[in-house]
Amino acid sequence: MNFILNHKLADGNTPIRREETEQLIPRISTMGELNEYETLNILGAREWAFSSRTMTTTDPLEESYVRALHSKMFDQVWKWAGKYRTNELNIGCDPREIVQRIPQLLANTKYWLEHGTFPTDECLIRFHHQLVSKIHPFANGNGRHARMITDVLAVKRGQAEFSWGAGANLVAEGRARAAYLAALRALDENENDVKPLLQFARS
Repeated sequence: MNFILNHKLADGNTPIRREETEQLIPRISTMGELNEYETLNILGAREWAFSSRTMTTTDPLEESYVRALHSKMFDQVWKWAGKYRTNELNIGCDPREIVQRIPQLLANTKYWLEHGTFPTDECLIRFHHQLVSKIHPFANGNGRHARMITDVLAVKRGQAEFSWGAGANLVAEGRARAAYLAALRALDENENDVKPLLQFARS
């Protein structure tokens, strides 16, 4: 698993710890292979998440759904898929707070949407930011997970999915990823500075 541990991380990527690499399911020897496995896993999760059955029988603002979606996205690759992280990171809350912070965020988002606290897109973007930046609940895959659950919420509310920089690859380093991270960080620094992330998400 040294290829994962020695891989140069792009800005904003969460490092994978040695004990986490030991829970890799398929036999993989390169980052390219890992990316392919994860991409296929995520495509299957997307089919599940946006299927008419799932859309009509599940609520993305339930805590169990947050874990279930992450599991669906990574369960063919990582044994820790769908499980909250237990280690400290340089992003997100103390891991001991995750089990309280997730339900609190879900309840806040329901309130915002039901009471029109913000326009729908802004409610969803604030949810996305809190999930990926302030909580960062999983060992890895948080950005991809937060974007998909935000898209699911948008569709459930009769909105179009977000484009997230016109469908750019936000995992790899590049202009789109830099713009995305800058928009997240702007909102980190000022809770009223939501416009950059809103614009990026619909660009």
